[in-house]
Formats: sequence, structure tokens, C-alpha cells
Amino acid sequence: MVSDPIAAWHEGLTPSVALESAAWLDERQFERGLAFGDRPLCTVLRPRFLRAAEYDALRAVSADLLGAFRCAGEAAHADVEFRRQFRLADWEITLLESSPRLPVLSPLSRLDAFIDPADGVPRITEYNGETPAGTAYCDALADLFLAMPAMRPFAKRWSVRPLPARNHLFNVLVDTWHQFRGVRTPPRIAIVDWHDVPTVSEFRLSREYFQSMGCECIITTPDALSYESGKLRDASGMIVDLIYKRVLIHELIEECGLEHAMVRAVVDGAVCLVNPFSCKPLHKKASLAVLSDERNSRHFTGAQLSAIARHVPWTRVVEERHTTMDGAEIDLVPWIAAHREELVLKPNDDYGGAGIVLGWEVDGASWEIAVTRALTEPYIVQRRIALPSEPFAAIVDGELRFDRRIVDTAPFCWYGAWADGLLCRISTSSLVNVTAGGGSTLPTFVVEPR
Repeated sequence: MVSDPIAAWHEGLTPSVALESAAWLDERQFERGLAFGDRPLCTVLRPRFLRAAEYDALRAVSADLLGAFRCAGEAAHADVEFRRQFRLADWEITLLESSPRLPVLSPLSRLDAFIDPADGVPRITEYNGETPAGTAYCDALADLFLAMPAMRPFAKRWSVRPLPARNHLFNVLVDTWHQFRGVRTPPRIAIVDWHDVPTVSEFRLSREYFQSMGCECIITTPDALSYESGKLRDASGMIVDLIYKRVLIHELIEECGLEHAMVRAVVDGAVCLVNPFSCKPLHKKASLAVLSDERNSRHFTGAQLSAIARHVPWTRVVEERHTTMDGAEIDLVPWIAAHREELVLKPNDDYGGAGIVLGWEVDGASWEIAVTRALTEPYIVQRRIALPSEPFAAIVDGELRFDRRIVDTAPFCWYGAWADGLLCRISTSSLVNVTAGGGSTLPTFVVEPR
């Protein structure tokens, strides 16, 4: 028997099975609304495979790093001087200080990583501590891949274990509500985002699941909410107990201001918001700079420092200062200017790949402009990491093709403490992001030979 799961899958993927599987997968995705805007979520014919040992190691790494993020988040709330490193806006500080605290700063989160192809070490490039998407999409795609024609020959020789995540999402939401309100009744849930976002199909999947678990749930927008007499209501009249917040905080405030009904209800403690406003420091990309900056080592345990050194690429907020790189002191801004091909610049608070500049993909003049911009608005600089790739099959112009795609690994994290389930995205571009338009989402299975 073939000992490599990728080779074993491709061995069973004959042209006829591939054509049948592609047509079947496209039709099922269309039926279930598995699309990002008007694009199908998955355009390839193989899921992601991990061995049990690989997955267990990834979860262990995640737990170590989540402990470090918790320490950084608590310090940001307790120490005003320390908090400045996250580059929060004034209104973000106002919300952080005025809103009721939940037991966990970021009950729902996701670590976005790439597994180094040379040494197998996961390297964390971002921490999504505000609106980690993808749980419902991944579960729905896993259901399809488990039943697709190409799975049948593979499953005869390999055990295939999916990594469900919606159950964790539901449990964290409801448990947070119970702790917030001190009751055991099911909450009335509102999934809140703008009406025209491309992820609305995932909201529908989540609503369907929450309702099947016994909770009322609506999908609504900030514009449809009103707050009177201590009650937050949707335009339908439903009283909202718990907001599963998918709208980004900075977009909400930019569009609606601090006096918006949803904001006032949260600040008054009339509704439970997940993730809460207190998640904002950890969601900033500067949180990785906080973890890896030598100035902050006293805030972390020895085990956490070891995990940071091994799994977090060197990251700094772009500013005029001296710091260290590989133990040597550097003058940060001139050093950034001189090491373009080793570095990436990222805005402190944006998504979908917006504003990211990959130094090795631009010329010197463009890099100089990007560095100048990074000094005028919050940006981080991060050391380039090796990007792993794997072969994936797809039907292109009616023919079966095998092409290598860059693969990211993004474990879903719960209660800010442990990881289970993961989002996997693949792309032919160095910017692996479905929002940016160049990627595809895959389900991940833990596999072992039978």
C-alpha cells in the first residue's frame, strides 16, 4: 500500500473519477451555498491531509502560544504604558475601558500559520483575535469530501477523521452567554455584519446549525438594530441576547460611531458580544511584535518564550528605534530599508491581504514608498518565512491537472486556551487569502493507514 496519503489519493483519482468528482462537488457546493461571493469555496479535488502526530503537535504549539497571547492581553488591560505597543486608536481604548469584561478576552480566535517545508515547524504570521471566519464552511466542505466519489477508493485503505468546528463555536458562544448573564437559558443569537459581505453564505450555515441546537438565531445588520429600554432589538422585533459579531469593530465605528445602538447596548451590559471589544489589542498585528520584542520578555514564562522564539517570526512595529535581530542590535528603519527581500510589511489592523507589501515581490523604489508610509500609520514589519506547497488535482479546461499550491494552516482556537479544527487555504500566490481573490478553502482530515 502507498504510505503517503497524497500519493494514495492521487493513485485512485483516475481521469473518469476526477471528472465525476469535480461535477459532483461543484453541484453540491452550488446547492449548499458554499461560495465566497460568486466563487465556489473549493476548486480542487483533494482535501488537506495531516497525520495524527502532526495534528497533535500543532495543537500543542497552539496551546503554548495562546498562553503567551493571554499574558500579553491581560498586560494590555492592566498597564497603560504596555498597551501603547499595540497602537490602539483613542476610540478603541475608550471601548476597551468602558465595556464589561468577559471571562476571556478573545473567546473565538484563529492562529494563521505556515508549516516550514524544511523543518516541519509551524510559523505563526497572524493572530485573528476578533472575527475568525471559516468554521461553518470547513464543516460543510468536510461533509462533501467525505461523500465525494474520489473518497471511496481512498477510504478503503485509509481511516479518515474530520475536524468539526461548529460544535466548538456553538458551545463557546452559549457558554460565554451563560457566564455573562448567570443563567442557563438558551440565548437569542444575532449574527451581525453588513448586508453585502461575501461570507453571508457562511452566516446561513451557522444560523441553521444554531437553530438545530435549540437557539433562536437571525442574520442582521447594524442598521437594523435598535436599543431602547435596555433591550437590543432587530427590525423584526426579536430581542437579542447574544451577538455573534462578524462585523469588524473598526468598520462598525467608522460607519456608525460610538453612539450606535449595538455599541451602547454592549457598553451598558444589555447584550453579550462575542468577540468583545476587549479583543482588540490581541487582534492587532502588533500583538506578534509584542510577543517577539526583547523588551517584553519579563511578561512571559520560559516555556512561552521558547514557543515564541520557535514559532513566531521576528516582528516589530515600524518606528524609529533600535532593537535586536538574531541577537545583534540594529537601527530598525534603515535596516528595514536595506533588507527588502527578507521582509513583509503589514498594516496593523486590516484583513483580506489589504495593504500588505511583500518585499521580494516589489522593486526598491516601491519598497521605499511602503516604508515611508509605514512610518506614518501603524504598520508592522515581519521576517519572511518559507512557504510550504503541495500538489493538488483540479479539472482545468476539461482535463485533469496536478499543480503545486501554497498551503496555510490556521487552527481554530477556543476560550483563548486550546485549538481544535482548522481552516486550510491554498493558493498559487504568495498572498494566501480567499478574501484577496487568489485562494481556495479546503477541509482538513486526520488520516492514518488502515
